[in-house]
Amino acid sequence: MKKRWQRLSAREKALVGVAAAVLFAIVANSLIVDPYLERRAWVKTQLELEPQRLEKNLRYLARRAEMIAALESARSQLKNREPKLLTGDTPSVSASDLQDVVQALAAKEGTQVITTRVLNPEPEGSFSKISIQMEIGAQIDQAANLVRAIEMSAKLLVVDEINVRSLFRPIGFPRAPGVPPQPTAQNLRLSLTVSGFARNQTAAANQTGSVPQPSRKNVGKAS
Repeated sequence: MKKRWQRLSAREKALVGVAAAVLFAIVANSLIVDPYLERRAWVKTQLELEPQRLEKNLRYLARRAEMIAALESARSQLKNREPKLLTGDTPSVSASDLQDVVQALAAKEGTQVITTRVLNPEPEGSFSKISIQMEIGAQIDQAANLVRAIEMSAKLLVVDEINVRSLFRPIGFPRAPGVPPQPTAQNLRLSLTVSGFARNQTAAANQTGSVPQPSRKNVGKAS
């Protein structure tokens, strides 16, 4: 290498020196200057954000008593709503409780429960949504009273879906073969999807956590 260097002309030596200087500058910029500038920019950003974070934390601390009171109020409201939930340790038992409640309301309103089908439970946060589908024979005022009674039940029940089919046939209108004449008291067939809510087993085991409340939702369809 020494002999090769000595054989180089002065111009070639100058070019090699310039190339080495450029390479050194690139390496120094990549390994030293750029990391330093990035670190400096990060520190500057953190210094600008810290006062905002501090102010935000101070606001939270100032509202500590208010937040504790709101949490206790939510827990109290949840405890007061416990009796509105369906009973049972499993979805099937809760569905049985739901059937008993709705069938009692249907009998009270003078309607006839023809069929009942249990639907698959749906998880909703710390609760399970238990639903049943019922076919009911009723008159129009009985059907309206039944829906109102379900909505105003002591349990937290909602009517998710209503399908109404009229069985009334004017005099002289032919009936399908094999279909007996329907009494006037039951000239409607209602397909109701009624839902209630039961606490999940994991949520029941942990009463201290924050639990969202199920919401009432009515969706009606008529055919």
